[in-house]
Amino acid sequence: MTRIVKLLAVQAAPHVYGTGFDAFAAEARQAMAQHPGTELLVFPELHLFHNDVASREAALAAVNGAAEPLGGPLGQALSALAAELKVTLVPGTLWERGPQGELFNTAQVYGPDGAVLATYRKVFPWRPHEPSDPGDRFVVFDMPGANNQSGACIGLTICYDAWFPEVTRQVAWMGAELVLNLVKTITPDRPQEVILARAGAIANQLYLLSLNCAGPVGRGDSLLVGPEGEVLAECAGRAAGLIAAEINLAHVDDVRSNGTCGENRLWQHFHEGEAKIVLPAYNGFIDPATWAPKKSSTT
Repeated sequence: MTRIVKLLAVQAAPHVYGTGFDAFAAEARQAMAQHPGTELLVFPELHLFHNDVASREAALAAVNGAAEPLGGPLGQALSALAAELKVTLVPGTLWERGPQGELFNTAQVYGPDGAVLATYRKVFPWRPHEPSDPGDRFVVFDMPGANNQSGACIGLTICYDAWFPEVTRQVAWMGAELVLNLVKTITPDRPQEVILARAGAIANQLYLLSLNCAGPVGRGDSLLVGPEGEVLAECAGRAAGLIAAEINLAHVDDVRSNGTCGENRLWQHFHEGEAKIVLPAYNGFIDPATWAPKKSSTT
């Protein structure tokens, strides 16, 4: 059995906010022209919201000036672009002005008909540097299939979220077969994030895309990892580039059923009737009766 998703990830330098939407639209059109048949087009964190001001105060003012409610002019333009390209579009993340005046770093996903498929507000802002408020929920979405394929269940995480393994674990438990980690890392800790990407894929037996922005702003080193931790494709270094891949989501089912390297069945660990395991850090517990990931509507 195969369930193929044609993915295209763009490692590129971010656009300075206010320079216009046209440059990004042209970038997306060019990427699609180079790889026709792409079903899922992904850009890095805050790809449309770079600012090159020097002081923290000026940067904060720029961020607050750029934020707009969901469904505002930028959201409408992105929706129209996804419909024009007939692709599931993840345009990076947006500065969102929340309904109570909050500031969120938010990923929105637009389907091939322009409809919003998912909205995820970053749960772990990069503090103390990032000014946004934390989101309050984890998000997966079902991507519509093409060519009689059954689609995909995809989880969203944003940059620093990857440093907290609970996040990837949660979206995996919610049914994610592929996790998109949208990144804007400009600091020297990108090598550690590459390790975390592989570890997240291994620990949860799923595909994971860690997509960073290119230089001169970002550190690059984007990679797509398979459910046994294998690096399937990468943009090594800081140069702009594309990751184009066809991933077979049925491989996730195979690994979870037969084990990583034919050995480790992480989601089949508990026996029926075993006691709950207390997790003091979360004031909660693992319940063996509900440990296995949910089955998404795509499988």
